[in-house]
Amino acid sequence: MSLIIRRAEPGDAGLVLEFIIKLAEYEKLNDEVSATEADIEKHLFGPEPKVFCEIAEHEGKPVGFALWFYTFSTFQGRHGIWLEDLYVEPGVRGNGIGKALLRHLARRCRDEGLGRLSWWVLNWNEPAIKFYKAQGAVMHDEWTVCRVSGPELEALAEEK
Repeated sequence: MSLIIRRAEPGDAGLVLEFIIKLAEYEKLNDEVSATEADIEKHLFGPEPKVFCEIAEHEGKPVGFALWFYTFSTFQGRHGIWLEDLYVEPGVRGNGIGKALLRHLARRCRDEGLGRLSWWVLNWNEPAIKFYKAQGAVMHDEWTVCRVSGPELEALAEEK
C-alpha cells in the first residue's frame, strides 16, 4: 500500500472542506457546518495559522485528513495536540490510514515534547471507539463537554 501523510498546502482548502462535510454527514451533524472554503484557506494558510491539517494520500489520491491545533495543560505544564477532526474515506477504511494519521500526530507530540494527544468521539460511534481504544486511547467518561455558541455566546459577551 502506498500511503503518504503530508501537511495540507495552500490550494487544499476545498479538499479539507469536502472532508469536513463528509465527516459531518457521517456524524449526522450536517446542519452544524457553516465553514466555507475561504474560512479554511484563511485559518489554515493565513499569515499566523492557529490550526493545522495533515492529508492522507493512498495510491496518490487524497483519502483522509486530520485537523488539529495546540493546547496547553496547566496540570502538566506543557502543550499538547487537540485532534479536532479525523476522517478517512469509507472505501479505504481498514487499511491503516486512520492509524497512520494518529501515529503521525503522536510522533509530533513525542518529537516536540508535548504532553498529550486528545480528541472527542461521539458516544454512539462504536466503530470509532473500538478503533481508538485499540490505539491505546483511554475514554474519560467523567468529563462533560461544555459549549457556549451563537446567541448564548453573544449574550455572555454582552453581560456586564
